[in-house]
Order: sequence, then C-alpha cells, then structure tokens
Amino acid sequence: MTTDLPTYGDLMLPVVLAIQALGGSGTGREISASVVETEGFSEELLEVTYDGRDKSVLLDRLDWARSYCKLGGVLESPRRGLFLISDLGQEIAAQPADEATERLREVDRKVRRDRHRKKTSTAGSQVNDDTVDAPDDDEEWRETIVSRLHRLSPDAFEHFVLFLLRSKGMELKRVGGSGDEGVDGIGTAPITSVLSTTVAVQAKRYEPSKTVGRETVALFQSDATAAGAEHGVLITTARFSAPARKAAMGRHPTIDLIDGDRLADLCLEEEIGISRRPVVDEEFFDRFEKLR
Repeated sequence: MTTDLPTYGDLMLPVVLAIQALGGSGTGREISASVVETEGFSEELLEVTYDGRDKSVLLDRLDWARSYCKLGGVLESPRRGLFLISDLGQEIAAQPADEATERLREVDRKVRRDRHRKKTSTAGSQVNDDTVDAPDDDEEWRETIVSRLHRLSPDAFEHFVLFLLRSKGMELKRVGGSGDEGVDGIGTAPITSVLSTTVAVQAKRYEPSKTVGRETVALFQSDATAAGAEHGVLITTARFSAPARKAAMGRHPTIDLIDGDRLADLCLEEEIGISRRPVVDEEFFDRFEKLR
C-alpha cells in the first residue's frame, strides 16, 4: 500500500496550490486538509502508517513537502506551523502544471544538494543535521504525547480531557462513563469576564491514524442539543475528515473539533505533561552593540 502513496516530491505542487487557494497563507493542518480534499485521497490511504508508529505516511509526506517548499524559498514560515506563499511560490503556482512541477523538482534538487553539502561540511562535528531538516510543524513531541494519551484507558482519557478544559477556564461536570456514546461532560465555558455559554464535551480515544467522520460529529450535535448545550467540544487523539469539519459548523450547536495535533498544542500551551524549554537567541543581543 505504501507504494501507492505519492512521494513528498509529488505533493509539493498540491501544497503550493492549496496554500494559494487558502488565500496565500495557512497552518500546516489547514494545508494538509485542503490537499487531502482536493486530491481526493481516500480514508484507506490516510490510514496507512509506518511500522511501529501511529503517524500517517501520507500526512508525514505532506509535512515534508511543506518543509522542502519552505527550504527552497517557495513558502515562508513567519512562525512555527504557519506558512505564507512567497513571490517564487506565486510565480510557480501561475504556471501550467507540467512547468510548475518541473520548477518544483529543481527546487527539490537544490535543497537536497544544499543538505548534502551541509552534511559534508559538518562531518565529524556534533551538529545534528536531522534537527535542521525536520518539518517545522511535525515535531516528534506531538506524536509522543498523542501516543501516550492514546494509551490511557477510556475513563482516564475522559478525566484528562475534563482536566485540560478546566485549565482553560471551563466549569464542567462529568456525565456518562466509559463506553457511553453521548455527552461526557456538561458545563459552562467563559466568553468574556461577564458572559459564558453552556457547553457539552465528548472525548474520543481513537487510534491516532483513524479518521473521525461526519456521522460522529452529527450524532454528537444531536446529543449536545438534547443536553441543552449551546456549543460543543469534540476532542480526539485521531483526526477529522473534511466532511466532519464542515458538519461541525453547518448546524446548531456548532462543534469545536480538537484533533490529536491540536490536543498536543493545548497540552504545551498549559504545560500539562510537557514543559517548554527556553531557548536563548544570542544573536538578538548583537543589535545593542550597534547602537550609538
């Protein structure tokens, strides 16, 4: 099945066209979701994973396609996980598909030549080149924490999700229990310092490679309505299909979807189970030497 999947090189043009269609910028998740929808990749292809890992091979290759586009100057990344199309990228996107593909192959070859020279020039040193070239928005820590959350029991995962949302200011009561297909938590979420909204929560501890479909979202919307909620939050260790995301915003109550990657980001924001490491930018201080 892996041989049926496109290479990261094959995905570079779809990535460029996706970010252009998104308005010239987008997060890694938005770009990947757009490519999956536009290219019509099946759920079967998305669920192909590496041996011993929960990471989807196709999504991993999309990460590398974005990374190579960035390294080749086709995309810019003003901050981790956020991408902008560059002048070069717009130029390539405007060309016919065969010409654009050839331009991106040239970009790919140049990036790989530069990597090879870098590795050669640093041979024998303690520089770890893999850390330089790894996709910016696909850090190993995300995969590690999602995998760890998936190893929790269903009950434990529900407890964790309620704890995480409480850390964001929600006041929640647990309802249902393990195996319950309805609402797992009900309570209030702050909108402003004086306003709040009733919110229903559902936690789905699925295989990280699994895709949560529209039916799951629609069922939760019905359960949230029955519980009297004005909004819903559906959290999973897996990912959501494009129809699921559309359904979440297509009827009342609207549902905020939090997939495995976003769940990991929330853990980092609140430093729950993971700690931020301060990094000193020594070059930042050089500018003060130039002041007169």
